[in-house]
Amino acid sequence: MSPLSVEDRLDLLDLVHRYAAYVDERDGARAADLFTEDGVLASPAPPASLDPVVEAVGRDRLAAAFGQLADLPVTVHAVTGVVLDPVEADAARGRVTVSAHHVSERAGEPTDLVWHVRYLDDYRRTPVGWRFRRRELHLDVVESRRVARARGL
Repeated sequence: MSPLSVEDRLDLLDLVHRYAAYVDERDGARAADLFTEDGVLASPAPPASLDPVVEAVGRDRLAAAFGQLADLPVTVHAVTGVVLDPVEADAARGRVTVSAHHVSERAGEPTDLVWHVRYLDDYRRTPVGWRFRRRELHLDVVESRRVARARGL
């Protein structure tokens, strides 16, 4: 298998970062458009499961899944690492690490629920560019922190 081109790597990095930005902007439709028509987001159900056990399949269900973040005043997804590997001419795999901050009020105080995420991604090249075919969200660490101040709280 030949290596990914620089252009492909840049496009895939852009895809990963746009996902984080659209989720933080609560733009579920744009986040869902980053997936293929039959794309899958597999998510855990903490605290019972830190590995993916729930799947949203297709753009409508993906947009609805992203809508669940609307109740949180602030989220910040910081991409901390990306490893990309070719699979075939129009397919690649990725391992993306993220610190996902979910800020809300708990017991009258602003609290940051931090998920240290490892995404395992399958990407496909489409006529409109690279898209997620499958994105699995694995939780490696979950922590809770007090927050001095947060926008929206």
